[in-house]
Amino acid sequence: MKTGGQLIVEALEAQGVRRVFGVPGESYLAVLDALHDSPIEMVVCRHEGGAAMAAEAQAKLTGRPGVCLVTRGPGATNAAAGIHVAQQDETPLIVLIGQIERGMRGRDAFQEVDYGRLFGGMAKWVAEIDSADRVPEMISRAFHTAMAGRPGPVVLALPEDTLTEVADVLAAPRAEPVDSAPTPAQVAAFAALLAKAERPLLVVGGSRWTEESATSLRGFAERLALPVAVTFRRQMLFDHNHPLYAGDIGLGINPKLSALVADSDLLILLGDRFSEVPSQSYTLLGVPDPGKAVVHVHPGAEEIGRVYRPTLGVVATPGGFLDAVADVAVTPNPAWAARAEAAHAAFEAWSTPPENIPGDVQMGAVMRWLDQSLADDAIFTNGAGNYATWIHRFHRFRRFGTQAAPVCGSMGYGLPAALAAKLEFPEREVICFAGDGCFQMTGLEFGTATQEGAAIIVLVIDNGMYGTIRMHQEREYPGRVSGTALRNPDFAALARSYGGHGETVTRTEEFAPAFERARASGLPAILHVIIDPEALTPTRTLSEIRAAGAKR
Repeated sequence: MKTGGQLIVEALEAQGVRRVFGVPGESYLAVLDALHDSPIEMVVCRHEGGAAMAAEAQAKLTGRPGVCLVTRGPGATNAAAGIHVAQQDETPLIVLIGQIERGMRGRDAFQEVDYGRLFGGMAKWVAEIDSADRVPEMISRAFHTAMAGRPGPVVLALPEDTLTEVADVLAAPRAEPVDSAPTPAQVAAFAALLAKAERPLLVVGGSRWTEESATSLRGFAERLALPVAVTFRRQMLFDHNHPLYAGDIGLGINPKLSALVADSDLLILLGDRFSEVPSQSYTLLGVPDPGKAVVHVHPGAEEIGRVYRPTLGVVATPGGFLDAVADVAVTPNPAWAARAEAAHAAFEAWSTPPENIPGDVQMGAVMRWLDQSLADDAIFTNGAGNYATWIHRFHRFRRFGTQAAPVCGSMGYGLPAALAAKLEFPEREVICFAGDGCFQMTGLEFGTATQEGAAIIVLVIDNGMYGTIRMHQEREYPGRVSGTALRNPDFAALARSYGGHGETVTRTEEFAPAFERARASGLPAILHVIIDPEALTPTRTLSEIRAAGAKR
């Protein structure tokens, strides 16, 4: 006989879980007690939002569901930010929430929340485990559901008395994601569309990718000389130095890449929904008629035809599709290679860092140094803000599994993501980019990094404001600054106060030596990089944006 708490931990062990992220609460003490005797590591975070984001980032990098443990009421609502990331980013996530006792439900008891109503619009499945003997069934279903089709978050509430109740049941076997592939008729239809296309473009994104499917993607594109673009914050799917790489279709898109999408006569959307950001607010394609031939491949059947009516819709994982079409009988059109060559040249010109932005720290030089000094397997993480453009536009991603960034644009994501990445891949360098506003959303998780010995390097890009919002504010209401200024602490001193390494960078030439010292310290580190507020974007100053807004 085992308690519900022991059965929860036993079920997680059976699913291959090695690490959970959470903040302790009295509502799930029985689970914490069972973890005491388990090989599963409990990473004690400082805020439930950070814990959920860390679990989501681990899932992004591994393909297996991340697990987050939080307490009821405030703990659960704090975790909502990470659940939202998992939903929009199509990431498998399991959130286990301590809950009030079963007999108290419906009375608005202390910290009571109806989780079905709270998370029903975000999670793939929300349920409560009403009896200890159902723990194996519910945990097994949670893992299957999180990974199936379009992956996403699952929320399970754990009533306190269920966790102390005893039962004699066995854990379910490890869940594996169900693969899906096109039918022979769909492969033939795809081949026919591709054979008659003069200007095809392959656009890849979404989740359900593996290192093997990314390798298959490269081989498929090379055999047919197809230009390949990636969607927002999915840059790690294709080597940026490859001659077929055309760039990323995201915020601040290269106008030449936008024109390439518009001019294509066959758009192959592989793995992605092509939602608001890559579609440039649903303007690159018509809705529902895209205005051109579109092959839409997605593992979630509900996504096919949801926005765009495809010429050919295929419910398949990226790997399943690529395996099926690997030997498709299509002779490459010589024009495809020329088109790909021109697209890559346009990408290289667009992704060359600027030489001279306002201020004493030249972020272009910083990016060039990082790309020359880091191994190809270094992992980059970030949250949201204009500062992230320096990564997305100017860093050359070379390998799969080197990026953890929120497609949904959630601030505060970079630090907990870096923590998760370093714990999962301790032998690899992990670099977190965070704006001053973004960092302070989850900055307390630097304490988690020091407690865990996760030697991440955080670059806090500080311009003293919520820069993205200030950019929009100056465009719409030039000169009327309201609610976007920040008075910041000494972030380097904060790192040292936690027992980490901290330095301040105020000039370009200071950056490389400071980074090397951070590396050599073997400690979690913060480099506080102070940039000029005028350098609002890599290509436009604050004054220029304000002046343009005043002319509107």
